[in-house]
Amino acid sequence: MKDQEIRERETVVIIGSGPAAWTAAIYAARAQMEPFVFEGAGSRTMIPGGQLMFTTDVENYPGFKAGVMGPDLMVEMKEQALSFGTRSVWEDIVDIDSGQYPFKLRSNTGTEVFANSLILATGANARWLGLENEERLAQSGGGVSACAVCDGALPHFRNNTLAVIGGGDSAMEDALYLTKFAKQVILIHRRDEFRASKIMSDRVLAHDKIRVEWNKVVTEVIGEETIIALRLNDTLSGEESELEVGGMFVAIGHTPNTGFLNGIVELKDNGYIRTPTAWRTETSVPGIFAAGDVMDDFFRQAVTAAGTGCMAALEAERWLAHGSVSEEAD
Repeated sequence: MKDQEIRERETVVIIGSGPAAWTAAIYAARAQMEPFVFEGAGSRTMIPGGQLMFTTDVENYPGFKAGVMGPDLMVEMKEQALSFGTRSVWEDIVDIDSGQYPFKLRSNTGTEVFANSLILATGANARWLGLENEERLAQSGGGVSACAVCDGALPHFRNNTLAVIGGGDSAMEDALYLTKFAKQVILIHRRDEFRASKIMSDRVLAHDKIRVEWNKVVTEVIGEETIIALRLNDTLSGEESELEVGGMFVAIGHTPNTGFLNGIVELKDNGYIRTPTAWRTETSVPGIFAAGDVMDDFFRQAVTAAGTGCMAALEAERWLAHGSVSEEAD
């Protein structure tokens, strides 16, 4: 697309390119809504296709007996959506005017689009430690992950010593989950007490397969093809040590990709999009819907993201069909 191009009004615009976005596109396209998808321009930590583009084996998405590579799954989803007439571009939406109808969107290239309905499916970024080898091994399937539920059961991690980084409830949940598969789980926390709830902390401390490295931070992830060890620094003494592990799971939270919204829809305290009605995807702005990890701070799974993408497309279709658009707006 050329800079400053102005498109005709779209029935539905979808922002995002993960499982939620492509599922929404599939449903919208089959309903002859001719969806237009802004996949995103990509960055160092997030590329079109979402977090699954940094995942190797996906064994918990239905329909693949032997599992599927994360990038392959996203390619298949995109191609299925395109086969029904979905159109897409690799551009970021940088501004949304929800004060006028149809909604006016502007991309990073200057493209302007007018949308009768809008589905926000921009996902969330896993927070990483920021270590060079951590990112490389995470992308290559070398034993570094930010999702224990997604990857913990993979053969590479079974009967191995696994490290979990963090001190909140997510870290506790990940550590407990990994005990089903690991020989031992080592929880590494920078302080001398957890930030997690007492009940979760007590469960971790009582588990015979979990031990805690208190007052430690990871300064280096060691390994060429796969992770073999972590270099730790004691936050009190400054002493360095090396810890042999066969896997590392970073559980220090996620950041929803909502910054570009500039407050046009209501957010939760943690930055995720709020959907006022339970089991619905409509946001605080009628005609704008949210799907996937950008509104889901609990499950954060590919299959649940796809499910909410389906819901958002169906809701957008019904919202448009049932006269929710005023005659004045037309």
